[in-house]
Amino acid sequence: MRRMPPIPHTNDNIRLDARLFARVKAVYDGRDELDLSPEQRKVLEEHYKSFVRGGAALDEEGKTKLRAINKELAVLTLQFGENVLKENNAFEMVIDDEKDLAGLPDGVVAAAAEAAAERGHEGCWVFTLHKPSMIPFLQYADNRELREKIYRAYTMRGNNDDELDNKKNAARIASLRVAKANLLGYDSWADFILDERMAKTTERVYEFLEGLWWPALARAKDERAMMQQIVYDEGHDFKLQSWDWWYYAEKLKKARYDLDETMLKPYFVLENVLDGVFEVAGNLYGLQFVEREDIPVYHEDVRVFEVREADGSHVGILYTDYFPRESKRGGAWSGAIRKQHRMGGATPIITNVGNFSKPTADTPSLLSWDEVLTLFHEFGHGLHGLLSDCEYKSLSGTAVAWDFVELPSQIMENFAGEPEVMKLYARHYETGELIPDELIEKVKKAKHFNQGFATTEYLAASLLDMDWHSLTDTTAVDPMAFEKQSLDRIQLIPEIFSRYRTPYFRHIFAGGYSAGYYSYIWAEVLDADAFQAFKEAGDLFDPETAGRFREFVLSKGGTEDPMKLYVKFRGAEPKNEPMLERRGLI
Repeated sequence: MRRMPPIPHTNDNIRLDARLFARVKAVYDGRDELDLSPEQRKVLEEHYKSFVRGGAALDEEGKTKLRAINKELAVLTLQFGENVLKENNAFEMVIDDEKDLAGLPDGVVAAAAEAAAERGHEGCWVFTLHKPSMIPFLQYADNRELREKIYRAYTMRGNNDDELDNKKNAARIASLRVAKANLLGYDSWADFILDERMAKTTERVYEFLEGLWWPALARAKDERAMMQQIVYDEGHDFKLQSWDWWYYAEKLKKARYDLDETMLKPYFVLENVLDGVFEVAGNLYGLQFVEREDIPVYHEDVRVFEVREADGSHVGILYTDYFPRESKRGGAWSGAIRKQHRMGGATPIITNVGNFSKPTADTPSLLSWDEVLTLFHEFGHGLHGLLSDCEYKSLSGTAVAWDFVELPSQIMENFAGEPEVMKLYARHYETGELIPDELIEKVKKAKHFNQGFATTEYLAASLLDMDWHSLTDTTAVDPMAFEKQSLDRIQLIPEIFSRYRTPYFRHIFAGGYSAGYYSYIWAEVLDADAFQAFKEAGDLFDPETAGRFREFVLSKGGTEDPMKLYVKFRGAEPKNEPMLERRGLI
């Protein structure tokens, strides 16, 4: 899930209005004398804090400085994101020699041929930087030079010293954030942001991330050694490079587990996976999803579902939008067209968005295993918005601490891989055959595979984010030198790049995850521990456990402290061990 930053002019005009703040402060100062419900007290406290954090307590000179900072940040963050989108759309790798397609599955080749036809390259094949196109090429293409070409194009986005270059934008954004944090009484942007998170302090986030880093790096080095050996066994003498990792990881998976993505993908038809996640929600919470073709959509690829309780009563509306297009940013996310709140009697209208491969003339949309997990993940965010039961919009749905917001989404990923759940959606697109038990068992055995890489590339990005936002000096730094220093400090091996490099790290420079990218793995500690509750109940769809999760996590929004809510659900604070065991790091 990605959160976008607020529009500053609107917020500034509200937060910096002295007369309005005086009224809010008067209510806040007299709160102990008022007969407030817990939710009313919480919404009052949050509104007061939002004014103070928005600069309401500053003098006039400070307010003027803050307006200027916010105005410049609004332009720069928008430009940063637009540059990445334009770079994504501009690149195309046109292949006109069929020999260069060696190793690629038929479905990938067919999709590339259709992409070529759409772009005016009849008789050729086109690959782009959109992940449904790029990742399969890196996994399967035997042509090493072309793997390097597309990988370098991806990792050099925003770093080509042209009109789309983002280096100066990143440095200036970081500098302005330090200035803003200082103006509001904090040493760094991370200190300002984390004051509102479960983690609370910069030191605690670093301690958490670095505690995971070294075991993950050791595992990644082991994986590198195994793949390097495959290179030698094939008669090559080159040193493994970053653009080789996906290709040799697939070979290693095949060798160790007799499993590769081409064995799984035919069973993961998008429509079936969506039906499966609907059935999971029905089994857990009694929900029904009824497609509505009478409700307007904003694009022909979009579908609309009315969500109902088991008794047929209306819950909300879910829009799904799963295919890439040029006007759409990459990745996946969930959003709210309208948030739930009882004060105005509003039921939620929620979106789930992805960028999965479109159907071709011969095949339906087939998902990779990672894309199956992505669909379940964003659907979990959707449930958080749909099942919200709050009085006030400002506290409803996903309006929670950002290192708690990923719990409802990531717990759904746990369900996706359970054998009884896979049997709900995994049917071969040609034969209709259910995924066989032996293939499910292979998936289970391979769950620790490549976790050194997956954990390391993610943690590197999380630590890079924290380093950028722990700066206390407003002097702009050299972005690539700063990035190198950050990654050298943690001894990241050259065969692995940070999941996001500075010039295209949209989550933190154009989205809402500055000093917060760590929250995915923070929430993974929560979701792994929470899923244990379902396992311990002896029934994945245990009504009592599901009822507690709905009551204390999905319905409460930001009305209570997230750790207190978690303890109400689980009976204790979360333990790290389930997450570390799941990733194979202990």
